[in-house]
Amino acid sequence: MLEVQDLHVYYGEIHALKGVSFRVGQGEIVTLLGNNGAGKTTTLKTLSGLLAPRRGDVRLEGASLLGIAAHDIVLRGITHVPEGRRIFNRLTVFENLEMGAYTRSDRAIAEDIERVFAIFPRLKERRVQVAGTLSGGEQQMLAIGRALMARPRLLLLDEPSMGLAPVLVEQIFDTVQTINRQGVTILLVEQNAAMALSIAGRAYVLETGMVALQGPAGELAGNPEVRRAYLGEGTETAP
Repeated sequence: MLEVQDLHVYYGEIHALKGVSFRVGQGEIVTLLGNNGAGKTTTLKTLSGLLAPRRGDVRLEGASLLGIAAHDIVLRGITHVPEGRRIFNRLTVFENLEMGAYTRSDRAIAEDIERVFAIFPRLKERRVQVAGTLSGGEQQMLAIGRALMARPRLLLLDEPSMGLAPVLVEQIFDTVQTINRQGVTILLVEQNAAMALSIAGRAYVLETGMVALQGPAGELAGNPEVRRAYLGEGTETAP
C-alpha cells in the first residue's frame, strides 16, 4: 500500500532522514520505534505532505505523493494524528469532528460522526463541551476521531499514548486495534515500545535518521538490543 524509498529530509543543513526505506501493506499495523531525535515524527510529517524530501520517494498504491499538497494527500486516503493532539481547543467536540470532514461534501458526515461516537462513547457524552477543557485522554480520543472523519485508508499515529495514565494507554491501543479491524491500515509511532510491538505485525527501528532494524514485531520484541534500548531490560549473562 505504502512504499517509502530512500527518503532524505533536511531541516536547513541538518540531515534528519538519511535514506529511510520501509513499506506498509494493506490492512497492517506497522510501528516505527526509536529514541527522541531518531526521525520518527519527521517521517510522518513527510508522508503527510508537511515536509518535502530532498531525495527519495513516497508512493501510495504505486502513485508518488511527492509535490502533493497536504490537503490533497488527505483526499488520497492518508490522515495524520500529530504528536500533542493539536485539536481545536476553542471548538466543541462536535465541531472538531466536523473539521475532520472538511474535505468532504457527501451526505454521510453525520453517520460517520455517530461511528466515531460508537468507538469513543466518552466523546458522545461531551459532544457540546469545549475541546480545550477535555482531559488528556479525551483529547487523544478526539484527535483520532477527527482523523477518522476523513475516512482514511491509512492512519498515521504519532505518540498516541504520550502523557496518558496506564489504564488510558491500554484503552487507546485497544481502540487502535478496533480501527484496524474495521479496515484502516495503521502506521504507528510510539515511545511505548512494548505496547506498540504487542499490536503491530511488523516494526522498524530508526536510529539517527536511518533504519537500524526491521522485521516481524514478535521477533524484534525478543531482540536483545531492542529489549535493552527500548523495553528497559538489561541483558543477563547466562550461568
